[in-house]
Amino acid sequence: MIQRYLREKITERLFKGKAILIFGPRQSGKSTLVENLLKGLNQSWLYLNGDEADVREILTNTTSTKLKTLTGKNKIVFIDEAQRISNIGLTLKLFTDQLKDIQVIATGSSAFELSSHVNEPLTGRKYEFMLYPLCFKEMVLDHGLLEEKRLLEQRLIYGYYPEIVTTQGQEKELLKLLANSYLYKDLLMLEQIKKPVLLEKLLKALALQVGSEVNYHELAQTVGADKGTVEKYIDLLEKTFVLFRLPALNRNVRNEIKKGKKVYFYDCGIRNAIINNFSPIQTRTDIGALWENFFIAERFKYLNYKGIEASQFFWRTTQQQEIDFIEEVNEKMTAFECKWNPKSKTHFPQTFMANYPVTDTHIVSPDNIEEFIG
Repeated sequence: MIQRYLREKITERLFKGKAILIFGPRQSGKSTLVENLLKGLNQSWLYLNGDEADVREILTNTTSTKLKTLTGKNKIVFIDEAQRISNIGLTLKLFTDQLKDIQVIATGSSAFELSSHVNEPLTGRKYEFMLYPLCFKEMVLDHGLLEEKRLLEQRLIYGYYPEIVTTQGQEKELLKLLANSYLYKDLLMLEQIKKPVLLEKLLKALALQVGSEVNYHELAQTVGADKGTVEKYIDLLEKTFVLFRLPALNRNVRNEIKKGKKVYFYDCGIRNAIINNFSPIQTRTDIGALWENFFIAERFKYLNYKGIEASQFFWRTTQQQEIDFIEEVNEKMTAFECKWNPKSKTHFPQTFMANYPVTDTHIVSPDNIEEFIG
């Protein structure tokens, strides 16, 4: 069993008088994490699945009296797929305010659904955690640094979703199923997504532009939609943890790209499944973009799990000077260039170095990746 990085952090927050909320994409292992954690405790617990109609009925517009009856002698209540339950924030508030000896844990795969329903009722009453697919650090802890570095090419092609990592020989089939079904289930249930074919076209266009600056107007023309619809769909894809946007840094230099954004996928395997490209690394023409996506996504996970707050950007000028990735912490910047080939020549533009408070520069390759995400 692969131990998840968040397990200890969540365990430390139990029975502190607050609800515990765990967000993340479908199939990232939220339910498995909570079930394994609870099995290791000497406490009775109740499992409730928000996908079941009777559970939704019981937990919608309920009362503290009904919750006490439902809970019985159990000391922990685990509500899975909580985003399916109407007014879930008020229900969780009743647990924290009226059933103070009960620890409630809720998981949700859809941030815009669950967060919007819980933020106001649970102000000051919750601990929030984000669970991504498996990460480099977790795999290193599972089977060692040397073995995980040997598997880097596998990770670039098939990614880190738990089922993909633990089921050898069926990676392509399972990834296609995940990319075509589970991952977008929340989106397709929403009224805002009225054209799933458009969503598919947009995802493919974004997957092919990983590592490049995204132009919403050009994307709209490519997929046959208006700019506003494209922006809305990308926003929803970000809120359901399929992808994330990286903004351009622009503060000092006159010719900087000011409103640019790059789009990356949280998982390289999902990205490859969308474009149906599982070719070996040696034959790929997109290895540079794929390596950049891998590092930046893993760095996002690493910082989040470590609780390090950082602003993140890319940098580019109209003269094509560019830096792949920049982090800013306490007004100090670190610049990263991603190179799959460790022998590639790289330099950091003097224009950038002279105009920003850069404390460190790093070239990230397979040779030293563990220094930044391990």
